[in-house]
Amino acid sequence: MVGVTLGVAGVATVTVLLALSAFFSSTETAIFSLPAEWFERQAAADDPRGHVLKELHDDPHRLLVTLLVGNNVVNIAISSIVTVLIASYLPPGAAIVATTLCTSFLVLVFGEIVPKAFGLGNAEAWSLRVASPVRLVERVLSPLITLFDGITRRMNAYISGDANIEKPYTD
Repeated sequence: MVGVTLGVAGVATVTVLLALSAFFSSTETAIFSLPAEWFERQAAADDPRGHVLKELHDDPHRLLVTLLVGNNVVNIAISSIVTVLIASYLPPGAAIVATTLCTSFLVLVFGEIVPKAFGLGNAEAWSLRVASPVRLVERVLSPLITLFDGITRRMNAYISGDANIEKPYTD
């Protein structure tokens, strides 16, 4: 059984991770829902966030990989922590069912659906607000993102004949 301190730390960590999941999901929806002309206008303005956002948007595949790597690492961590917490209270079979249901509910509601609706409804303001944090994530996770960027570009080129398969969605 997990001690009270470890249990509270686990719940607090899951809460922070859910906020990060919400960040990545809302950001993906916000940025990819805006037309390319909007990014051009932002880059032409005096706001430095517009320049960062335009640079990110200019390589949509790398941007998508950045957001998906961040979101998946966070969601897998959520699942792992919830598994440890629940497995300490339930027998294995019940723990698998409870963990799957609990994690699915938490991630879908708080990490995906509500954040994506928020990102869509606040696309312009949210995109500008998150430009610098996304750039930071892209730099911090650069080796991992570069690896997945290269692998998926090659796979996209092999499957569809186009390594930049996201481009039509950002033009």
